[in-house]
Amino acid sequence: MAKILSGTEFLEAEKARLRDRIMRLNRAPGLGTILVGADPNSQSYIRHKHQACADVGIVSHHVELAESSTQQEVIAAIEAMNNDEDVDAFIVQLPLPQQCNEEQALLAIDPVKDADGLHPVNLGKLVMGVDAPRPCTPLGIQALLKDNGIDLTGKHVVIVGRGLTIGRPLANLLTLKEAGANATVTVVHTGTPDIAQYTRDADVVIAAVGVPDVITPDMVKDGVVLVSAGMTFGEGRRLIPDISEGCADKASFITPRIGGVGPTTIAMLLRNTVTAAEKANR
Repeated sequence: MAKILSGTEFLEAEKARLRDRIMRLNRAPGLGTILVGADPNSQSYIRHKHQACADVGIVSHHVELAESSTQQEVIAAIEAMNNDEDVDAFIVQLPLPQQCNEEQALLAIDPVKDADGLHPVNLGKLVMGVDAPRPCTPLGIQALLKDNGIDLTGKHVVIVGRGLTIGRPLANLLTLKEAGANATVTVVHTGTPDIAQYTRDADVVIAAVGVPDVITPDMVKDGVVLVSAGMTFGEGRRLIPDISEGCADKASFITPRIGGVGPTTIAMLLRNTVTAAEKANR
């Protein structure tokens, strides 16, 4: 039976490490969030992020704008965060209302304060292997594997999904010649005729498409490491992972249905904020 890759346990361990780093600073780090509208899921995400901040000693700075806010009003809130010395890093919670352009909003963020690591400048630095804020979910997946003693050097990693927030940056991250990476990476997606021919050969499969049970036991080999980064709500609001829970019988490690990749994303958001504060204090 597979060992569980617990993101919840990783988050608690990361909080302890961050508390130690924060104690060495001459002021508390600040994480900002900008929420436009009243989407319940977005509000829930923001609450979890700020609770995690409180747990480690990061000060939360929150701006909430009306659903009817204009692009100019969103940009003004971003510029205020850019110029606030108490905010070391911040995010604009997506999705934005229809009248707002998400690309323009993300481009307006100061790359130094980009807590999500998704600004084009930071994505470019990721490709180059240069120090910069890295995307939280890919970084969290890498950290979770590393924390569980899974060495990716030379391993065949198949990423299912090519999205901007996970698939594409994760592929770049795991091919870097550095600790916790140096893997051989294959990216498959909806345009791939037979995904299984790739996943059956993989040492590690990471699924990030938001399709329930897109990876089934017949699609993986014995001893594989399985990470489900995509989730979908099924009947009764039950979360269903991209990777079938039945795959646990063949895997050496697998993320759980609840408490897998999600908590690692929050952990990396906190880590990026503390790292930004450390650099600001130099």
